[in-house]
Amino acid sequence: MVVKKKAPTVDVLALDSARLESLVASLSVDGDDSSRHLAQMLKDCLASTDPVQQIQWISKAGSMLEHLREDECSAGPLLLACLDSLAVIYTTLQPKNPLKRAVAKALGNVPEWLQEKAVCCLSVCLSSSLSSQGPEHYPHLTDCVTSCLDAFPAGEKCIHRLLTEVLHFFQKAVREYLELNRALVGRHVAQAQLMQSCLAVVKASMLVVQRSQELIGAALLGTASAGAIQQAFSGLLRCYTRILTDEEFVQAVQSTAGMAVILLIRSVMGTGDDMAVVVAGLLQCSGPEGNSAPKWLNESCAGLYVSSRPAAVALYLSHGALAMLSWRGGPLGPQAEKLLLLIPDVVLSLDASVTESSMAIAVARILALWASAALDCLQTDRPAPVLRTSLRGDCPIPARLMHHVYAHWEHPLDGVRHQTRALFRDLLLLHQRCADAHQGDPAGDPYITQLTRSMLALEWHVKGKYGSLACLAEHVGAEYLLQLDAGLPPRLLGLMGDQSLAPYAGELLERLFVSHKAQLNARRGGGHTAAGMDDWHRTWVTPLLEVLCTARPDQTTYILDYFLPKLLRCSPASLGYMVQALQKMPSSSKGSAGGRGALGALMTCLRAARAQGVLRPADERLWSGLVPLPLLRQALVHRHDQVRMDALGLVCESHRSTETLSAEEMELIGHFLPSGLNSQSPGVRQQSVSLLKKLLCRVRDSAQSLRRRLAQERDQHQRERDQHILHKYQEFLRRFCERLFQMLQPGASFSRCLVTLQVLGLVADHFTFSADPVAFALGECVTGPHSQAVFGCLASNFLEVKQLASTLLRKLPPAAVGLQEPERLRSVLRAALDLSTSTKPFDSVTAAHLLNLLLHQDGLRQALLHCAQEQRIAMQLPVLLQSQASKACTLEKNTLAVVLLLMECLKADVARAEMSLLQAAASCPLYGRVHCITAALQQLNTGSLELQAEWRSAVSGLIALCYRMSDVVSPVVQSSSPEGLIPMDTDSETSAGLQRILQEIQPRDTNGFFTDVRELDSSPEEQTYTESGGEAYRVTAQMVLVCCWRSMKEVSMLLGELCQNMPLHTAHTHTHEGLITEQQVEEVGQYFREQLLQSRHRGAFELAYVGFARLTDMLCRSDSATLQQLPALWLTEFLAEVKCSDPSSTLCATRRSAGIPFYVQALLSSESKSSGCSLLKTTMRELTTLAMPSPEHASHCSTVPQVHALNILRALYRDTRLGENIMPFVSEGVQAAVLGFTAPTWAVRNSSTLLFSALITRIFGVKRGKDEHSKKNRMTGREFFTRFPALYPFLLSQLEEAASTVNSDSGHVRLQPSLFLLLLVLGRLYPSPMDGSSSPLGLAPFVPCIIRCAGSAVYRTREMAARALVPFVQLTCVPATIRTLLEDLPVRPSPGSRQNRIHGGLLQVLFLLRSYLTDPHRPHIQGRDWHVDIISALVPRLWLATRQNRCLVTRGVLLDVLSELCAALPAAVADCQLKNLRMETLAILLDSEFMGPRGSEEVHHLGPGAPQYLLSLSRLATSIATETAGLWAGLGTDRDGAQADLLRRMLECPHYEVRQLVLERLLERLEADQESTQRTDPWPLLSDLSTATLTSLALHEPHPTCLAKVLHVLSVLPLPCLLPWCDGATPLANEEALENLLSVAETSPHSLELHCAALTLASRLMVHLAEKKQQEGLGGTVVGCAGSWGALVTQCCGEEQPTEVRLTAAEVLVKATPTLLTSPAAPLGMAQTLVLWRSLFTLLQDEDQDVRDKAADFVCYTPAHLLSTEVATGPVSSPIALEMGVGILCQLFQVWDQVAIGMTTLTKWLLGNDREEPGSEDTPVLDLEFLFEKGDLNLWVEPLQWARLLHQHLLTLSVAPGSPAPCQAEVKHLSTAADSHACAVQRAMDALPALPQFTATTEYTKLTLLSERAKLAQSALAVFKR
Repeated sequence: MVVKKKAPTVDVLALDSARLESLVASLSVDGDDSSRHLAQMLKDCLASTDPVQQIQWISKAGSMLEHLREDECSAGPLLLACLDSLAVIYTTLQPKNPLKRAVAKALGNVPEWLQEKAVCCLSVCLSSSLSSQGPEHYPHLTDCVTSCLDAFPAGEKCIHRLLTEVLHFFQKAVREYLELNRALVGRHVAQAQLMQSCLAVVKASMLVVQRSQELIGAALLGTASAGAIQQAFSGLLRCYTRILTDEEFVQAVQSTAGMAVILLIRSVMGTGDDMAVVVAGLLQCSGPEGNSAPKWLNESCAGLYVSSRPAAVALYLSHGALAMLSWRGGPLGPQAEKLLLLIPDVVLSLDASVTESSMAIAVARILALWASAALDCLQTDRPAPVLRTSLRGDCPIPARLMHHVYAHWEHPLDGVRHQTRALFRDLLLLHQRCADAHQGDPAGDPYITQLTRSMLALEWHVKGKYGSLACLAEHVGAEYLLQLDAGLPPRLLGLMGDQSLAPYAGELLERLFVSHKAQLNARRGGGHTAAGMDDWHRTWVTPLLEVLCTARPDQTTYILDYFLPKLLRCSPASLGYMVQALQKMPSSSKGSAGGRGALGALMTCLRAARAQGVLRPADERLWSGLVPLPLLRQALVHRHDQVRMDALGLVCESHRSTETLSAEEMELIGHFLPSGLNSQSPGVRQQSVSLLKKLLCRVRDSAQSLRRRLAQERDQHQRERDQHILHKYQEFLRRFCERLFQMLQPGASFSRCLVTLQVLGLVADHFTFSADPVAFALGECVTGPHSQAVFGCLASNFLEVKQLASTLLRKLPPAAVGLQEPERLRSVLRAALDLSTSTKPFDSVTAAHLLNLLLHQDGLRQALLHCAQEQRIAMQLPVLLQSQASKACTLEKNTLAVVLLLMECLKADVARAEMSLLQAAASCPLYGRVHCITAALQQLNTGSLELQAEWRSAVSGLIALCYRMSDVVSPVVQSSSPEGLIPMDTDSETSAGLQRILQEIQPRDTNGFFTDVRELDSSPEEQTYTESGGEAYRVTAQMVLVCCWRSMKEVSMLLGELCQNMPLHTAHTHTHEGLITEQQVEEVGQYFREQLLQSRHRGAFELAYVGFARLTDMLCRSDSATLQQLPALWLTEFLAEVKCSDPSSTLCATRRSAGIPFYVQALLSSESKSSGCSLLKTTMRELTTLAMPSPEHASHCSTVPQVHALNILRALYRDTRLGENIMPFVSEGVQAAVLGFTAPTWAVRNSSTLLFSALITRIFGVKRGKDEHSKKNRMTGREFFTRFPALYPFLLSQLEEAASTVNSDSGHVRLQPSLFLLLLVLGRLYPSPMDGSSSPLGLAPFVPCIIRCAGSAVYRTREMAARALVPFVQLTCVPATIRTLLEDLPVRPSPGSRQNRIHGGLLQVLFLLRSYLTDPHRPHIQGRDWHVDIISALVPRLWLATRQNRCLVTRGVLLDVLSELCAALPAAVADCQLKNLRMETLAILLDSEFMGPRGSEEVHHLGPGAPQYLLSLSRLATSIATETAGLWAGLGTDRDGAQADLLRRMLECPHYEVRQLVLERLLERLEADQESTQRTDPWPLLSDLSTATLTSLALHEPHPTCLAKVLHVLSVLPLPCLLPWCDGATPLANEEALENLLSVAETSPHSLELHCAALTLASRLMVHLAEKKQQEGLGGTVVGCAGSWGALVTQCCGEEQPTEVRLTAAEVLVKATPTLLTSPAAPLGMAQTLVLWRSLFTLLQDEDQDVRDKAADFVCYTPAHLLSTEVATGPVSSPIALEMGVGILCQLFQVWDQVAIGMTTLTKWLLGNDREEPGSEDTPVLDLEFLFEKGDLNLWVEPLQWARLLHQHLLTLSVAPGSPAPCQAEVKHLSTAADSHACAVQRAMDALPALPQFTATTEYTKLTLLSERAKLAQSALAVFKR
């Protein structure tokens, strides 16, 4: 997209009258003709008010000046006046005004003989301005000086002439700004403007000095002018020193000041070594002693030598040295070299103390700048040897810089990461230029080799790794990286499924394949040889195609975004290879939840190719050759969303937006629309709309191109072709719109309505619904029913649909919408006013949209008066509203009229609520009216209102009305228990208000009021609570509460809207320009303050926060100084109140402080980020001080401030708008949370826990993986402690303190609450392979403390200590650490052994061992060294796993260790040490309680810890028996076959946990074997366990979970293995087994897993029996079982069933399709088969997409002869599957010769099996509706679409050849039922109120659907009769 450059604004020249008169008078004196002519032009320019004309006059004057000749014109007073006038104009204009450029050009064109005069005039004018104008003109004067140096020679001469004066002006300006900054504290907008002005002055001074170097040098050498220059320089240096040392200045100003200081020093000292010595002294703060600088210079910089200067000063001076000194072009002196090497040392010494994000960016930028400067220094012919030896990669400075890279390459700021990557690249180049031995072969450099290997060894979640590898790929080439890791391409492609990693992986892949291709071409002489491209394709394209075909589509989305387009750009010819390879791949016919298959991959590749311009349909004959149309149709209805989107993208996207739309593309779009717009996935909906938008843009742009060509084309044949295309476009668009409007049928799903309205809105935006033929006259295709369908969407419960429908209605032709008719306008207005008082919140939103629609109608004001008279509302519109002569537009008049009417209604409602809140909640909730007012005001352009007085009165009335509403409802939302309205407040007014409410709704003896509907008594004293008709209100406490908090919400939104958007009336504005006063704004702020600080209901204060945030946003950007200072004032008052622990404080003291954190959030988040965030810094310092525990916190009252502070901090750390500005305070927050966790008060501990959770998220980011302990959710210790250095000593000291009390020998248990948090933080850290051993922030000191924590008395602490230890131990040190831990364990039983310590040590061993064995980067040491030491230390301590150890918990952990160690080492039995360990382990197992003679009894009587012990024992036994059985063979220890009997023994264990674990392991193994290979052996590796054991267990297992696992295992096994079913040794008949399974399924609805497992296995058996029927026949018992099974399946398909059950039912029906549903023999009988088909259709319309997709797979199992040649044969989407299913069933009716039954069955389905009979006239149809009534469960199903589908196939079936007529008696019965149904529906429709789609939406929709179904049934039955 091309962005048009913004044109500069041309402002008219405006001079004050005195100056103008003076100039005109000076131009009126006498002179020669040329001067008079020139003067007249200038006078005309001054008199003109047109800026463009002024530019023309000045240009003409410049042309005249250029042609003036000295012999024809003298430099008289008039000519000098002309030059003076031009100088005045130049110095008056703003810098970006084009008129100023014209004046500069005119002065620059002055002839040479007149140039000195021109410069003199300009100098006089500028000098006068510099000396006379005040501070408010400083920015303009600064810009004027800068513009003089911008390609303006005369201006540059002027500046040189006034050099001293200009420098003194800059000095004066900076001093003024320094003083002014102190006075602007709290005024953030003014401070930000001041910083911008100060920055401009400093930059301008640098520009002047840089452009005046020769002049300055000469002046300093001279005696006369040296003093003036020295004085100016000295003043500037002192000013810049103050800026550098004043931390209130923003970083940009300070950084520029640092550059200016170095520039001035260079100007004085030159560029030699003396200057380098001075700069080095400033960087090191070493004092001026020993340098050769002048005394005045040292004195001017004295403030920079002070040791107490801010640390950042050295940073800014370093930046200045790098930017202002020359490092290129010649050899450096010795001192300059030292300076260059000193800079990184200085910057890195500051790096550890940097906490602010802006400083982190500065450090990164300076280091990158230094590396660039160092490279410049090495580019000379003879680089200095010192530099060459100091800048190699293995030298200290580059090594430290590399560590900086590793610590910051995952910094949250993009700028830091970008600069870090640049630094890494430059460090590689520095090493390359300094390493002489490997100049030609970087890959042979040991440093590069080690660096590359280290990079590849890093975890792939480290984002910095990708950029560094990309730099290495450029440096050494991709082939070298591929040699080190050949699996790099598929691994990177696998990472593309992670959204956070995809951009990085995509960029690295691009660098690699581009480099690889270049290397292959270079090796083969620069040509693209076939062999080279084949190699390239195998490396990069083949893995891509495999991933596209096999991975889940949602995991490959980002390949299309970040990889495939780049690959095609690199090698467009590879598209042919992709297409050929994919066409050779077999397409899977079975439905799969896995990859998109070859078809989907083909669509992805072609889409990317077409979007990139690689594939051009016109050239390649895309639709007829490369992509067959049937294939594309199949892809457009594919089951996978992404395949459909890729196919749609292939059709819609193109490289040029003017590419003509072909007939095939139009047809394909029509094929996609019916089923493609009803997706539940928001992402798919968004993609669909985006792609259709591209299509419409193509139509529009190509149509415009065709029309332009038509206007110029003379070839008649070409004109006819273009005209034909335009005609086709018109037909397509009309057909397109017609289909879209038809989709907005009653009962259409939310997703279809949403997408349809969005696309229709796009059509309106691109073409408009008008009669304009240029826009294809689309307005003609919009009919009344179409607009009414859109109008009905306003009644939707979904806000997005309402909004889209409202917007679209304004774009439709007014005649079609019909709101211009007075009667219809009134009916809509009445409906809107009625809905505004509905008790359903979404009705008020509908009312607002209806009113907003009416605001544009001219007749609205008359309709409002009519409605006011009808409802007896005393409303008088202002005279101007009824006058036609008013300038105000219709929208403004109507809006004001609507607001006034709603205000009158609201006043009456508030008055009623003041009398009885109960009555208001029941009959006229207040919030609806207010919401309508807010929505109406949002339509206005408040900056151009004409009816100022009327609006001012209305705004004042609205604010007062809001206060009244708040007073009525605030007692409820501010009560201690707003949900139950229980008054517990001590405030007398609040209690009184609540008592008054409770008097109305007193529950009287029961608590049923809070759940039951209750009617008010109609006793005489309560008559006021009933309307005139005597209606009694049904009210619950829930309704009262909702009324109150929603009213508070709407009041907040309205007040926020008024304050933010209404023009502000201040003392500086004229009376008629503002609608809301400063006093009103301040009062609104005080109102919000009370609500946020006192409300207890979350809904109330959260919405008050939204309104208050809008207010504070306006305050900070206001021009009023008073309003700007309000946030700081309010915050100061609030902090003072928080500090006070007075019990009388009105602050809401709940456990989370209610709205108090929101109050502070709103105040701080609106602060301008460009002002230095001083308010945030002050507040955070105050809050962290309050949050820290102190010794005087002894009472509950004194902990209230601490609780508030902790809760506020939590909210601030969670606020994303504060961004990186909050990061400097993270360390203090962590300390407050950890220390608060030890508080004796529960409230403090609770708040500390919440704060700690927020901090963990803020530090480590949101959870990026399912595994809580994955390294994706962690950070290296180096990075963590570099970003938060203050936490290193804190965490270490806290951990040491906690660990010192863990191993107490006193026997008393001392709990350390903070230990939990410490271990939680430390467990998130891990060492990086890039960390050096000498890191000052290393993790090694933490290891002994964590090991000591293993002795804690708390089980969870021991476990966390074991988990935390793992990342702290380097990978190479793990075996030694394990051995040390084992050696600390006792070698024999002793009384002094502490089981807690043993258990903790074994846990640490176990966690370390698991981590080490699963780490892909662990070192591969030759031989068996690493485990020998572990085994030798472990064997003497094996007694801990035997019966000698009475602690079952420690026995279990050691068994886990043995299991991990023995199973993970695939060593041969010949390894005697490992063999002995396995023999010992097996002996321990065989001596265990499982295998003893009294095994069952022993297991039953085990003591505490038995479940953990038995599970560990079971894991070991299962591993031996199944997973690693080959490793245990031949050990010679099998006693009496006990080893082979392990599984059976465990399955007989009385503990269900053991049986469950064994069955889970069996199931995992079977499923893994089933997926990996197609085994002929049905019982792999489990021959020791007979199927009889499992089938018997399935009949007698008492535990439901274990029974489910057994059935799952049996379901995986082939049926021939299971049959005949055996109960022990007794075989059962198949029917009996089926009955048992059905009984289990029917009696286990409480266990989903068991229910699904039983259904699956029973279904497999049922299909098996049905297959046998063809040979043997089916007995009566089995028929009964078939009925029970069918009923069970049907029940499982119901909407009320859990998703898992419906998914199982879908899978069962899909698998039964070929045998039971589509068999020509219909083995279950006709009735049962139809029941199954109806169940399948129900699942195809299920709300859950997974269920629908699973059910749609039945198409893949349907016999091919039943599938039409026109439909797809692969996986299809559920709407297409539903349509195909009904068609297949109709074919089957003919196959079964049951057409008559089929016609009556489909007719019954059409009428509805469970149709609702509408009641008679005297029986109301409408049920009672409660406040939160749940509507239909299924939001996806479209009953009308289903009915039309049935009707269509009914008509097709009725005319099928040879179809018999249905029974006439049956037809007559159905006709009677349909007619009765239609009449009853019509009666019910007639009973509905006016505009029922809004006033009775649910009933109207239901009746419309029933009516349509009855009509369709009548139509079909009429055909049957004929």
